[in-house]
Amino acid sequence: MRVLLVGAGGVGGAVTRIAARRDFLTHMVVADYDLSRARAAVDALPGQGDRFSALRLDASDEEAVRRALTAHRCDVLLNATDPRFVMPLFRAALAGGVDYVDMAMSLSAPHASRPYEECGVKLGDAQFELGERWAASGRLALVGMGVEPGLSDVFARYAADELFDEIDEIGVRDGANLTVEGYEFAPSFSIWTTIEECLNPPVVYEKERGWFTTAPFSEPEVFEFPEGIGPVECVNVEHEEVLLIPRWVDARRVTFKYGLGDAFIARLKTLHELGLDATGKVTVPGEDGPVRVSPRDVVAACLPDPATLGDRMTGKTCAGTWVTGTKDGRRREVYLYHVVDNQWSMREYGSQAVVWQTAINPVVALELLATGVWSGQGVLGPETLPAGPFLDLLTAYGSPWGLREEV
Repeated sequence: MRVLLVGAGGVGGAVTRIAARRDFLTHMVVADYDLSRARAAVDALPGQGDRFSALRLDASDEEAVRRALTAHRCDVLLNATDPRFVMPLFRAALAGGVDYVDMAMSLSAPHASRPYEECGVKLGDAQFELGERWAASGRLALVGMGVEPGLSDVFARYAADELFDEIDEIGVRDGANLTVEGYEFAPSFSIWTTIEECLNPPVVYEKERGWFTTAPFSEPEVFEFPEGIGPVECVNVEHEEVLLIPRWVDARRVTFKYGLGDAFIARLKTLHELGLDATGKVTVPGEDGPVRVSPRDVVAACLPDPATLGDRMTGKTCAGTWVTGTKDGRRREVYLYHVVDNQWSMREYGSQAVVWQTAINPVVALELLATGVWSGQGVLGPETLPAGPFLDLLTAYGSPWGLREEV
């Protein structure tokens, strides 16, 4: 399999380190707007010069991306950029006649008059609008194939197929006990994406009602996370699983809650109150005259790069899917989960836990596609494909998952 990886940041760099250990990959072109970052990702892989190469590429330039896919004879485009670039890359892959995999979906827009009651443009709507064209092309766009969304959706499929006869609620629950020495505020993932998903109206799905929204950080609950992480307060956050899972898995209710903590939420609220979460450009003075910049990009530039925090981080991160329902006439409640210890991921791969946990899942998916174990046409989520082979291969990669019976 020949892959064009677009984005050589923390997640993209972790993708290369994981993929370098697997035989299914023939060649990976590591592309980034910053060529030095792409080269650094390739240079970190000694002895892999014949399988990895670096390329400067603007993810917003659809034609340039299409040409790169053709020139390098790629089979698939793996998108490791932030959600702003989903649609140009998605369209470029379609035009180039290759498969496509991403870890986050096209952006949402709040309802104009009732943002905390009704959905406006939902996550992924722009991608699903092109579903018929993808199906007609005979190619697969596998969307939301990171950890959350991604592995969490695989867990939902596994629960529906193997653990339950009827499902009441599927609730993705994410929590960690990670700390970063020397920083009062240092998000472990892209602040651009974190602001987007945390400050947008969260989406909830109920079978009788469909999709609807609530206020940010609503419905707080304390969830007990495994492997020593312990209790973490989680709140509603906008996330792709709520838009993906109900399309293919029968459940009465689907939610996503994230363990953020009061201090983190307070800082996000402050950014919003000051208008520093905005993506529209404003004019600021520069050495050579006025400069147009996005406030959110300024915030991202002022914070440490999450990919560089691994040496200062301690603790574990947990992604998982909590499911309630019935099996053989009896009530059942389980939590399927995946935990990564930062000390382990740094020692084994040189990548901090959060970006590594995100990166391993698309690599597993690529291997399943390369070997023909997974296949499909059109725009599909991870829950449309067999869960067992994915979970088996994830374990074979040296990163096992767990299942906790709650009752």
